Amino acid sequence: MFSAMRWCLGLLAICLALTAWAQDFESTKRAAQQGDAQAQADLGKMYATGQGVTQNHAEAVQWYRKAAEQGNAQGQVSLGAMYCTGLGVAQSDAQAEQWYRKAAEQGNADAQVNLAAMYFASRGVAHSQAEAVQWYRKAARQGDAQAQNFLEMINLAMTYDKCQCVAQNNAVRYRKAALRGNADAQNSLGVLYFTGRGVAKNDAKAVQWFRKAALQGSAEAQANLGWLYETGQGVAPNYDEAEKWFGKAIQRFRKAAEQGDAIAQYQLGQMYFTGKGVAQSDAEAMQWYRKAARQGNEVAKADLEDMENGPDLPAAPCTVHP
Repeated sequence: MFSAMRWCLGLLAICLALTAWAQDFESTKRAAQQGDAQAQADLGKMYATGQGVTQNHAEAVQWYRKAAEQGNAQGQVSLGAMYCTGLGVAQSDAQAEQWYRKAAEQGNADAQVNLAAMYFASRGVAHSQAEAVQWYRKAARQGDAQAQNFLEMINLAMTYDKCQCVAQNNAVRYRKAALRGNADAQNSLGVLYFTGRGVAKNDAKAVQWFRKAALQGSAEAQANLGWLYETGQGVAPNYDEAEKWFGKAIQRFRKAAEQGDAIAQYQLGQMYFTGKGVAQSDAEAMQWYRKAARQGNEVAKADLEDMENGPDLPAAPCTVHP
């Protein structure tokens, strides 16, 4: 009797929450249709996360754009995020960078962090650690934890001016192991070439080393190679090749994830979140993030929290897997 009553009360609470969300959606929609920029950004978020309405990324993009074109920073950074991930709109690093910059220049910390990441990973802009640090610093001054953590890592790495030396030593070490056929080292060397850390940035060489590791079965390298084929960095764009490598990565991530590997669980979650090599599914992404988080994966915990809270920004899908 008690269990049945508790179940009914739980169901009632869920129904009340859904009703409140639906009412909130309708009131937000009315304000958005009347031209309220903040309501338009909020409505975009509701469509993006499925809060009070069926999830629809294309509709989210539409409302984010209306808000962004009115100068709303939340709309701008959110529209940039959609372009960055290709959710609801054709993927475009150039467009992502453009909208991130508009919001960042208004002082939006999320946009400043994302723009810094674009500079660090050469997404839509030329690689520049100086620019990345500048934008991270702006966000850090506003109390953004992610920016503060990044700057702490940079400061530690640059102690006694050894940052570049360490990166160069890593490149030498990775190269030796890579030439001996070590797949992990080949993937890591590819990442160094892609980011320009310790070696001159060279996307073509990144592709070369990712391919060597991918052919040996490295899921991380397969995902990285697929991403470079998709974005046309270091190689001519080829969506068939991209899907082929994403598909191979998915198979290996899934096998390791099902065996309890927390990193693989997180990476599989990322693939579902971005729809790379698999049908996009927030539910599947959250399932795998949750499994990884339970094992103590801090990045998975953060991404899961973002998704559960209804994020304005995607977590992690716009970077190369290290």
